[in-house]
Amino acid sequence: MQPSLIVPPSGLKPNLFNLRHQKEKVVIVMGATGTGKSRLSIDLATRFSAEIINSDKMQVYEGLDVVTNKITNEEQRGVPHHLLGILKKPNADFTVTDFCDKASITVESILSHNRLPIIVGGSNSYIEHLIDDYNYKLFRSKYDCCFLWVDVSMPVLNSFVSDRVDAMLLNGMVDEVRNIFDPNANYSKGIRRAIGVPEFDKYLRNEQFLDEKSRAGLLQEAIKQMKENTSKLACRQLGKIQRLRNIKGWNLHRLDATEVFRKRGKEADLAWENLVAGPSTEIVGQFLCNVSAPADVAPVTGTKLWYSNSCPMRIMPPQHIY
Repeated sequence: MQPSLIVPPSGLKPNLFNLRHQKEKVVIVMGATGTGKSRLSIDLATRFSAEIINSDKMQVYEGLDVVTNKITNEEQRGVPHHLLGILKKPNADFTVTDFCDKASITVESILSHNRLPIIVGGSNSYIEHLIDDYNYKLFRSKYDCCFLWVDVSMPVLNSFVSDRVDAMLLNGMVDEVRNIFDPNANYSKGIRRAIGVPEFDKYLRNEQFLDEKSRAGLLQEAIKQMKENTSKLACRQLGKIQRLRNIKGWNLHRLDATEVFRKRGKEADLAWENLVAGPSTEIVGQFLCNVSAPADVAPVTGTKLWYSNSCPMRIMPPQHIY
């Protein structure tokens, strides 16, 4: 069936010769933990006819949904997700090669159904290997890639991460970790590497032998360690993204979501649309039509996409855009 058609939001006409010879398109959403990568991927997938491939090395495992902050069925809003909760062996390792093999097959499958693959997750080593190293750069030879980087200033992000850990506690995180607790476990393998599991080892190992005050002290220490380790992870992820951009020369479209995290309620939602979702929609629309977009994106308001027979696009009908 002929795909829906669209021209770039800027009104620029695409090069039709290039369109007839273009590579298939893949979108990659990157960012430190907690910056809103999953939210953006869903926004894009519901505006374009897309499916999502998880690239978070802990979310690939079945279980620990709260600890790993796995997107819920409700949050997925009917968008197909791949490589999410597929590994049922908690002690098995899911190597970078495992990811590249499965991700490549999944990208081909999604494209064969005339849909747009969106790869999203915080495991930047997986993404780097897939894009630059896998089978001697086979991926880049077959696909054009659009990189979206959701960025939040570290002080603001650290505050959000702390609050998110508190919310995870209310959602049953300790019981979730207790259910897989093994005093002989190897925390360097499998799903038990996830932040939020080793930090609670001392608490779970001793809770039945301690009085209430001592238990509370151990619990608070575990929570503190989890927050600190999550912040350290965010710093490492940010450093890796900056290295990919500044040293390896990846063309990352940076979307500054800091103001979103400083607001609440409807104001935060409006800021998200103006600073992140709207500009990202513009960038992806231009990318699919072979129109260049700047790497650093200024806020836009009221982004609209218009249909035409001049540019082939995988995009949802107009009522699904806004």
